[in-house]
Amino acid sequence: MKQLTRLVAFSALALIAGCSPGAADAGAKAATQAGVSAVHPISGLQVSPVTVTSGTVAHVFKSEIARTSAEQAKGLMFRTEIGDDEGMIFLRNPPDVAAFWMRNTVIPLDIIFIGLDRRIINIAANAKPYDETPLPAAGPTLAVLEINGGLAAKLGIKPGDKVDW
Repeated sequence: MKQLTRLVAFSALALIAGCSPGAADAGAKAATQAGVSAVHPISGLQVSPVTVTSGTVAHVFKSEIARTSAEQAKGLMFRTEIGDDEGMIFLRNPPDVAAFWMRNTVIPLDIIFIGLDRRIINIAANAKPYDETPLPAAGPTLAVLEINGGLAAKLGIKPGDKVDW
């Protein structure tokens, strides 16, 4: 009975991932690599580790993965907190020169822009809640990582650091 319950739950997850435009292939690949992936209890997004290596120190963030345009448009809007070991990563496919704002975002965030070489190109530090001023990347962007405001400076995360997911 326990195996049947697991099979039904896994099938439901696969069906949900298949309904999101562009997410089916990426979700299937991640599920294969990590067994059954974790899902965030609030957003329902897949959670995967994102590692920022600053010198010899690796900082690991349990990150919600925003893949589709709808997931990326919502981002961390209306959330009242995230842990210092949590974040959200926005995969830019195709890569572009990203610009983010803080519309309907309640908490300050560090917005970390990641270049094509998976290195940080710039950080919009302590982005102000509810501010609709665009915060742009300094170049072509493969991904964007959002973490708690001020945390990048506290941890010594800076442009040039390597990011892996």
